[in-house]
Amino acid sequence: HKSYFTTKIRSFNKKHLVWLRQINLCCIFMAEFDTMFEFDQYLGFLAFLSILTIGFWLMIFLLTFVIPYWLFGAAKERFDELRAAKKKKTA
Repeated sequence: HKSYFTTKIRSFNKKHLVWLRQINLCCIFMAEFDTMFEFDQYLGFLAFLSILTIGFWLMIFLLTFVIPYWLFGAAKERFDELRAAKKKKTA
């Protein structure tokens, strides 16, 4: 009687070899890149994230506080100037 493994080995064809070769290449590729960052790359990445975060919160601050304050202040000042000019003209 034939064992299960003998039957499986005999039914092994070219498609299986291609598949195994792809798995082997994938494993070799992953083995080469097991460390994600060198230390200086890690510091550069942290600096990039810090600058990105600071820029994000600066833009939020500018868009929600500084720019509206500037626009409404300028509009109020212009409105006050026009009102004063109108009072001066009528008086």
